[in-house]
Amino acid sequence: MQNRNHQTKEEKLRSFMEKLKKLKQRDNQNVSSDCLVVHSNDAIWLDSSITGNPSEIGVLVDIPTKTMEFYLQRIPARSSTDLQRHVHESIHYVIEGEGYSEIGDQIVKWSTGDFVYTPPWIWHRHYNSGDTDVRMLLIENSRLLDALDANRRESLGMISFKEYFKNN
Repeated sequence: MQNRNHQTKEEKLRSFMEKLKKLKQRDNQNVSSDCLVVHSNDAIWLDSSITGNPSEIGVLVDIPTKTMEFYLQRIPARSSTDLQRHVHESIHYVIEGEGYSEIGDQIVKWSTGDFVYTPPWIWHRHYNSGDTDVRMLLIENSRLLDALDANRRESLGMISFKEYFKNN
């Protein structure tokens, strides 16, 4: 019978044993990442043509985490994000600005220095109520769910929670 991945049983066992050995030697302090410090200027910015709303997302692809994702977000004055939901948890840290969020059936106000938590699979939308840009740091556990092939994200566009759910 032909082996589908062209590895013999011995090679598969050797690979398994190498992984097992690594698990037992977790005290190795050799760091293999060159990206222990990533500057915010290294963010790759996605504009409204990609985000589908007036906000911009700065993707920090060089951060070597396996379970968490970090983004920068800018919401222009007097605008908002889209109404969306995702299966990962997220936390927005407000670096600068003020506004409010619709998170499910709740409306919460926030300003500089606040943390805004969004639970998994809850429709939410963030609004900038001020006259200057809102700047946020977004932290989410989406990489963990990506690794498990369990991540999902949906958008309803530029409609409010109240508008969408008044008829549903």
